[in-house]
Amino acid sequence: MKIIKLSLALLLFINIFSVNAQKLSRIEKKILKQVVNNNDEALTLLEKVVNINSGTMNVLGVEKVGSVFSEEFKKIGFTPTWIPMPSEMERAGHLFCELNTGNVQGKKLLLIGHLDTVFEENSPFQKASKEKNKLYGPGVGDIKGGNIIVLYALKALSETGVLKNTQIIAAFTGDEEKVGFPLSISRKDLIDASKRSDIALGFEGATGLNYATVARRSSGSWILKTKGVRAHSSGIFTKKVGAGAIFEMSRILNDFYNELPEQNLTFNPATIVGGTIVNYDSAQSKGTMFGKTNIVAQEAIVKGDLRCLTNEQIENTIAKMKAIISTNLPKTSATISFQLKYPPMKPTPGNYAILSVLDAISVAMGKGNVKAYDPSKRGAGDISFVANYVDCLDGLGTMGKGSHTPNEYIDLNHFKELTQRAALLIYRLINQK
Repeated sequence: MKIIKLSLALLLFINIFSVNAQKLSRIEKKILKQVVNNNDEALTLLEKVVNINSGTMNVLGVEKVGSVFSEEFKKIGFTPTWIPMPSEMERAGHLFCELNTGNVQGKKLLLIGHLDTVFEENSPFQKASKEKNKLYGPGVGDIKGGNIIVLYALKALSETGVLKNTQIIAAFTGDEEKVGFPLSISRKDLIDASKRSDIALGFEGATGLNYATVARRSSGSWILKTKGVRAHSSGIFTKKVGAGAIFEMSRILNDFYNELPEQNLTFNPATIVGGTIVNYDSAQSKGTMFGKTNIVAQEAIVKGDLRCLTNEQIENTIAKMKAIISTNLPKTSATISFQLKYPPMKPTPGNYAILSVLDAISVAMGKGNVKAYDPSKRGAGDISFVANYVDCLDGLGTMGKGSHTPNEYIDLNHFKELTQRAALLIYRLINQK
């Protein structure tokens, strides 16, 4: 009987806690109002940074955008640090802005964005423009709008006076769209920052007001090469000549198609060259070939993409691919190599716990529940590099469409409330024991 009473008491406590979490406090209402007061200023600054070209390979442009954000973070008490990359990497570097007011009481936060875009200096898409409630521009959603949300959420918190006894690091990388190698250098500082934090929040584009990202798949590539016996085509399939490189490549790809598929796994063969003489530039994803219809193909090369939800799925998939290529057609051989760029961010109980905080905030704001977004529909992101060290939530940036295209835009109708939601999420987490 005592056990039953204890269970009922516990349920009652949880229910009361949940109800209270879905109400806004007096301070939280002040924070929301401060975001509204700053919204026009935020959008003006967004247009300013969008109009500065910061394609990944435009080192000076990335640095210029970093300088703008550096000055803005100084104004709200953060200490900015520019972290350059070695010149041989041909990348600009990263901007880290930190606030540490000592005697930290709640969660230590790492807020992640990036300074670069996919639009280089030779792109025709260079300037911001407005059309009704849409703001178009290169990188406006991916991810300069998300960076502005970070800045103005923190600005509202600073002006409301609630950033005492906190540690917050805003980390804006300079090469998210085309990551620099080696990763041991280009992502060292981000990983180090995560090891001093409890929670990481990513501000890549939102997938709607009622979804957030608790998991992201990995990103990597593979190169498959097959070889055969060069001979006159009249001898194909004989004991001496065998099947040739292209038939072997076809067999392997067909077996990949039939044997590999599983949930949250994709493996896309993107480019292919084959013939008697093959030249392939992996860095540029370009190739040339020479061959004749009366010559059995001597070589074939395919480059593809690989995305998985967990490290275990990566390991299992690679093992299956290697097993498939090992059973060759007559007189052929095959090799495969892998380059894993972004690790996965797997769904964890900790990630879902952050989602529950965001969900309560959304309900309290009258915006409805927030659910976990399908990870198979999201690409890789910088937050994945820190997922092994901290609990994570991503997809907290702007809402819009056309990312990575000349039609990229954000929906201005939701910009203010997304900034408000981010501010309250940060506020609740820095006060969470």
